[in-house]
Amino acid sequence: MKLFKFKNRRAVLAWSFYDFANQPFSTIIVTFIYSAFFVKVIASNEEEGTFLWTIVIAITAVVVSLLSPILGALADKGGYRKVFLILSTLICSLFSILLYFPTEGQVYFALTCFLIANIAFEMGSVFCNSYLPDLSNSKNIGRISGYAWGLGFVGGLLALFLSLSLFDINNPDEIRKINILVGVWFLLLSIPTFLFVNDKKRKKFNRNHIYSSFLSLKDTFKSISSYSKIYRFLIARLFFNDGLITIFALGGVYAVGTLYFSFEEVMLLGIVLNICAGAGSFLFGYIEDKIGASKVINISLFVLIIATLLAYHSPDTTHPKEWFWVAGVLLGFMVGPNQSCSRSLMARLTPKEKQNEFFGFFALTGKATSFLGPLLFGIITKFHSQQMALWVVVILLLIGLILFNRPDVKQVHIN
Repeated sequence: MKLFKFKNRRAVLAWSFYDFANQPFSTIIVTFIYSAFFVKVIASNEEEGTFLWTIVIAITAVVVSLLSPILGALADKGGYRKVFLILSTLICSLFSILLYFPTEGQVYFALTCFLIANIAFEMGSVFCNSYLPDLSNSKNIGRISGYAWGLGFVGGLLALFLSLSLFDINNPDEIRKINILVGVWFLLLSIPTFLFVNDKKRKKFNRNHIYSSFLSLKDTFKSISSYSKIYRFLIARLFFNDGLITIFALGGVYAVGTLYFSFEEVMLLGIVLNICAGAGSFLFGYIEDKIGASKVINISLFVLIIATLLAYHSPDTTHPKEWFWVAGVLLGFMVGPNQSCSRSLMARLTPKEKQNEFFGFFALTGKATSFLGPLLFGIITKFHSQQMALWVVVILLLIGLILFNRPDVKQVHIN
């Protein structure tokens, strides 16, 4: 494998292993198992549980967006990046383990533990991602990022298989134990990253570093506004990315609350969707080289809209679970290609001399409005139903598709 030919291969492997370590938190706690468990068992009813869960997802997005520039400045200018990475991992691991303790009715205990764990998880990802430019160059940044992404997929899948084999998924007490597995997994398997990924030499830090980080963000916004293709692509991405985030946060919740999936069925759904996501990313990686990232993004958005509409109509069919499985497989196949092609399109559009600056803004805009979809989903569920709330995803994806296909974005030629 070419990965092992890098001069800094030990650091690259250790950095990539962080995705392997943290993916089970996203897969098991956020998307498939604990979210559904909270709505079905801990909350008083599914509508209230869905609403409260989406509120916490929204709060996470806002807090991370506000903290990222400040802690990013501390990490970068002061040389505290590894310290913050370790601290974020410890907090996420601890509060993931603490999710074992809330039982039926202990709604705010569970939400508090999840909120702290989720914020720490997101901040840890920010700090880990910031090492990528240090470990790569323009020729191998995509390959290194891709290996880490693939390793994360393997980690999530293995954790799902392990949970299914060790625990009785239809027993609430057994489901709570999975949180301990996730926390311990994250903590232990992050150790290679802590040991072998080196930080910059620590510098003397002062308050001006925080001010300069916000000033830099302002300057980047002004600079990126002058590149109309990038600017308008990012606006389109704000919408369709919010749709994807809503799917990630609430897919398991919808399966349990509207289609009456058992927890074992949700676990199997998670396994199948992870396999589909990996297969889709691999397949469309080759297709992208043939037809271009723009066309793949269009295909993915079109199929994602169709799949969401299938998920919406599935409760009204004679075979609701079967139709939802079809929708889930389609969603799984297209989520990976949409994300990977968005990143590669951004790379193609960005001038080489501004890659670090613009990609930092790309990451920030991916988080800045990510509260919108889940929040709207929760509000509509509270006052109507989860099924009606799925229109939020359809509308966000559709707006993103329309904005993406404006002439100055659509006609970008990707070799």
